[in-house]
Amino acid sequence: MSTTEASFEPVAPAARRGTAGTVTGSSASRFLRTGLLHLLLVALGFTFALPFVWMILTSLKPLDEVGLDAWLPMNLDFRWGNYGEVFHVIPFARFYWNSIFIAAWVTFLQVFTSSLAAFSFSRIPWRGRDRVFLLYLATMMLPGLVMMIPNYQIMIKLRLVDSYVGLILPAAFSAFGTFLLRQFMLTIPTSLDEAAEIDGASKWQVYWDVILPLCRPGLITLTIFTFIGNYHSFFWPLVMLKTVDKYTLPIGLLFFDSTRGQTTNLLMAAVTMSVVPMIVLFVLLQRYLVRGIQLGAVKG
Repeated sequence: MSTTEASFEPVAPAARRGTAGTVTGSSASRFLRTGLLHLLLVALGFTFALPFVWMILTSLKPLDEVGLDAWLPMNLDFRWGNYGEVFHVIPFARFYWNSIFIAAWVTFLQVFTSSLAAFSFSRIPWRGRDRVFLLYLATMMLPGLVMMIPNYQIMIKLRLVDSYVGLILPAAFSAFGTFLLRQFMLTIPTSLDEAAEIDGASKWQVYWDVILPLCRPGLITLTIFTFIGNYHSFFWPLVMLKTVDKYTLPIGLLFFDSTRGQTTNLLMAAVTMSVVPMIVLFVLLQRYLVRGIQLGAVKG
């Protein structure tokens, strides 16, 4: 028997056992890490869900049980009538419609103007483009409260105080939306623009027929951010609106702390009805939101 054969016979089984042991240990370690990660995520999710659970359970209690330590109503007497009573205390449907109407118009205008600006900053070369973009981007560093007084003075001069237009117009432009869509458009090859222009397409046709369809995830992401942010807007409508019929839902909820004292159970019922649709919208569109953020961050 040769030296080569003698050296391979006793070594091969030990090598196989060592490899199998290593693979098994690695799989067990990976399984343990994955299990601990999922356990941590479940614990965090449960912690984040507790305020929403408390809100819903409080909305089903009588007023005299709101301050008690018990989470559930006594004798499990759930007061579903609290939701109906909300509509008798405040014109909830009117306030809800005002919030939806204003948020929808702001979202439409902001997405449209941001996409136009992003197209100019990313696809059209012109002198000083990058400097103007940085200057425009610098406006994000200004707090909203700092801009509120100049905006309010402009609305007074334009006689738009206590009007829907006065709420919508200042929010129709967004540096953040422009930045988000510009980063997304930079990931699209410029060869598509050149091919379209060779076929006779104008800049508007390139923007509308080529770029916008490819930016759908980014547009959906900006739509979600803008709509939810304006739907819950509080301070600017509080300053601008004087007529009760034009109040948005966040302003209308103040009635539960003024006209009837602190009716916390009715307040929680109204908040639940206002928040749940937004949660459903976010859950249905979250995959577009995540995809838009990921794709928009590929190129700076």
